[in-house]
Amino acid sequence: MIILYEKKRPKIGDDVFIAQGACLIGEVVIGNNSSVFFNSVLRADINSITIGERTNIQDNCTLHVASDKPVVVGNDVTVGHNVVIHACEIGDNVTIGMSSTIMNGAVVGKNSIVAAGSLITRNKVFGEGVLILGNPAKVIRELTGEEIEGNHKMAIKYMGVKDKYLLDERECLP
Repeated sequence: MIILYEKKRPKIGDDVFIAQGACLIGEVVIGNNSSVFFNSVLRADINSITIGERTNIQDNCTLHVASDKPVVVGNDVTVGHNVVIHACEIGDNVTIGMSSTIMNGAVVGKNSIVAAGSLITRNKVFGEGVLILGNPAKVIRELTGEEIEGNHKMAIKYMGVKDKYLLDERECLP
């Protein structure tokens, strides 16, 4: 569902899959080849949400903003099921594990992994290429090159899944 808010309409790039039940509200921008899966809500009513290219937002995620902080999610990002992203910044080539919460003003550096169930508290800033885990979250260690490449492979995998949904949608058109 695409919802206009204060004359601001979501802008969706090329070859993007928006699943049934997903809601995009207001000043949302989604880059090419990305996907927003079932029952996720991207509510950009009091600020903006920008999603990069080849990024997937999986089922039941909530992305919202603060008056003074937008949401910015980079390219090649995988956002796992049931994640809450609130008024924060996620770098390129990041994997965010299921049921994690990232709060206002937080920054996750590129090439990182946020482990499932982690809570990143307000204004916490993490550098590049690290494994982030816990409640509250902290850096556990640096990632290996193989793990960083794994983030990219996950994004490419979900781009393929998205493409299959788009193909099936096109075959269902009258």
